[in-house]
Amino acid sequence: MKVVLVNGSPHAKGCTFTALAEVAGELEKNGVETEIFQIGNRPIRGCIACGKCAESGCCIFTDDPVNACVDKFKEADGIVVGSPVYYAAPNGALSALLDRVFFMKSSAYAYKPAAAVVSCRRGGATAAFDRLNKYFTISNMPIVSSQYWNMVHGNTPEEVRQDLEGLQIMRTLGKNMAWLLKCIDKAALPRPEREPQIWTNFIRE
Repeated sequence: MKVVLVNGSPHAKGCTFTALAEVAGELEKNGVETEIFQIGNRPIRGCIACGKCAESGCCIFTDDPVNACVDKFKEADGIVVGSPVYYAAPNGALSALLDRVFFMKSSAYAYKPAAAVVSCRRGGATAAFDRLNKYFTISNMPIVSSQYWNMVHGNTPEEVRQDLEGLQIMRTLGKNMAWLLKCIDKAALPRPEREPQIWTNFIRE
């Protein structure tokens, strides 16, 4: 079993990484392989809704980490997405990446347990947390919870390490993710039968 943890911060070893590393450490203790995927600090363009990925399964733009992330998600058994909080929202580059990773590709991630992690100096964490979870809840992905909302506080990695409750929340999240993955693996049940998709347009002629 393997969990991919996305570091949505431009800082490879910053506050978001510190939180994700705590989750990863607990997953590893519970026998789950982990990989932290860093999106980097180069620009990531937004989705242009061209629909070409519906044919190929990958994005037509190949000059950023989106397609590499798609491949990681397809291979993973579980997914954790972490982001710094900018203006009560996730990092814009991460949002652009996730829009393209999920657009017309989310069926490949269905029923994989997922969780969001956010890091903020002071406020705006719950709004960013809610935004990230929407990618999962529209994609038939079970949400893994913890003992509190998955957030840490601090302006530097050193300050995050002083957020003892936040770090405990991360460890609990790691334990819960490992437990759910093992439950799914042991049960070996077929996935729910999907009904044909119904699309409703609220504008009527």
